[in-house]
Amino acid sequence: MDNLVIDTPEQIPLEFPLAGIGSRFLALALDTLIQAAAGSILAAIALAMGARVQKMPTRGAWTFAILVIVWFLVQFGYFLFFEAIWNGQTPGKRWTHLRVIQDSGRPITVYEAAARNLLRIVDSIPGLYGVAIISALFSAKSKRLGDYVAGTVVIHEKPTALETGVQWDAAASARASRYDVSRLTPEEFQLIEAFLFRRNHLAPEVRAETGRKIMARLSTRFEFTPEDSRNPEGLLESLAAAYRTCARYGQPGLAPR
Repeated sequence: MDNLVIDTPEQIPLEFPLAGIGSRFLALALDTLIQAAAGSILAAIALAMGARVQKMPTRGAWTFAILVIVWFLVQFGYFLFFEAIWNGQTPGKRWTHLRVIQDSGRPITVYEAAARNLLRIVDSIPGLYGVAIISALFSAKSKRLGDYVAGTVVIHEKPTALETGVQWDAAASARASRYDVSRLTPEEFQLIEAFLFRRNHLAPEVRAETGRKIMARLSTRFEFTPEDSRNPEGLLESLAAAYRTCARYGQPGLAPR
């Protein structure tokens, strides 16, 4: 399986297993089944409404136009909606354990979700995603045109049930509150997020070493306690949560996300 390797400014490599054409088409097939079910419901509604508006041509035209718009949203807005709210996943991708991320390794935003899915119209030409298949075959990262425009890739991830990590608790939040997270630069926060997002795919020794390296990088401006030094990953998780909370409420020095 091909991997996407990202070298952070701190020289800490992060690896992401790339999804191939086969697994992506399986996810697409599942999503298409869901869309077909939604389309059947729309068709039933259209037939029911059509019978009522036969004698009212103007109203019938408006009804037809609305149904066409709704169908377009189901066909293309479906992917945008789910990838935006589910952090790069649709129901099909979640079932097959795939996820869309940025080339930098960070989670996608609404912008990337919109950009890659607007190009889906072109990728689906001339049928059965012919353009997308050709693009992915010639891409080292299995990218379709939408991925090139949005700067995204599709990766495999472990099932949630198999993932392990530090548990959130009140003690973790209390540790983070002892530090001024406004000292974190946006680049350092991105590094922490990328590590936390990817950690469950790292070998145990690599995961532990990466956490220690990131904490060592931050120790130039934070005086960590011995207790926190014994659990780098837990502290990084807490710092990231505190940073996101402060950014959300507009604390000076923190860029809102």
